[in-house]
Amino acid sequence: MRAVTIDRRGRVSIREVPVPSVGRREVRIAVDTAGVGSWDPSMRPEGRERFAVPGTDGSGVVVELGSRIRRFRVGDRVYSYSYQNRKGGFHAEFVVVDAKKVARLPRTLDAKRAGAIATTGLTALQGVDDALRVRKGENVIVHGASGGVGSLALQFAKLRGARVLATASGRDGVALVKRLKADAAVDGKRSDLAEAARRFAPEGVDAVLAFAGGKPLSVCLDALKKRGGRLAYPNGVEPAPRKRRGVKTTAYDGTPGVEELARLNRAVEAAKLKVPIAKSHPLGSAAAAYKRVGKGHVLGKVVLKIR
Repeated sequence: MRAVTIDRRGRVSIREVPVPSVGRREVRIAVDTAGVGSWDPSMRPEGRERFAVPGTDGSGVVVELGSRIRRFRVGDRVYSYSYQNRKGGFHAEFVVVDAKKVARLPRTLDAKRAGAIATTGLTALQGVDDALRVRKGENVIVHGASGGVGSLALQFAKLRGARVLATASGRDGVALVKRLKADAAVDGKRSDLAEAARRFAPEGVDAVLAFAGGKPLSVCLDALKKRGGRLAYPNGVEPAPRKRRGVKTTAYDGTPGVEELARLNRAVEAAKLKVPIAKSHPLGSAAAAYKRVGKGHVLGKVVLKIR
């Protein structure tokens, strides 16, 4: 099969590699679309391996089942998230993953968009539901709302009944989050961010869900209520925010699993989720896709179209 590979020096190539074998509790997926994350170019081979196959999530069709698998059938259209997958990543024509990390496509999404949401969707939804426990009527800032995770978190927070101030990157980012029905939107790097937060919630916001760090995040934290404010951010946000007195701070990771993916499907369908695709690259242009995510200012998600 054709696959993207990265060697120990970080060189990206397209190679013919063996198709992974299927264990008893695994499924083989013919990959249709795979997400590209900022972490993918940094993957390196481990142990005696000569190269790594990147890619943490994607969508496709089940082509082979392990002997213990009963939840799926050959031909099912599915998507999956498996970080550091032990049999190689999703930037390949086939991937073999633990069946617990696989779900059928949400009814409201095609394969292209479903291939973009496993990592970002789980991270966004678990930030809203588990880390922050967003409640109806709360005022929430989603910081970094024009990116791949933030654009979904904005919609999930709205689904839960929150009022959302979305900070975005640039004028085009602000336009995107407005289309996604943010109650208020502001360029996160503008000097009027603090004033926008005061107008949005004069008595302070209840919670901040952050997908970017730095000075603008500090301004968002200044907008929290003096007592009982909450901050959540996924591990990997840099620079990580400092803990503040009176603010409950939660760092978390998006976690896959049967129930987690089922809950994501329910939320995707209930929200009629819109999945912004910044750019779709063919498999052979993976290096260009990696450069694109490395430059930043990505509105939505970059994907690889495998088939």
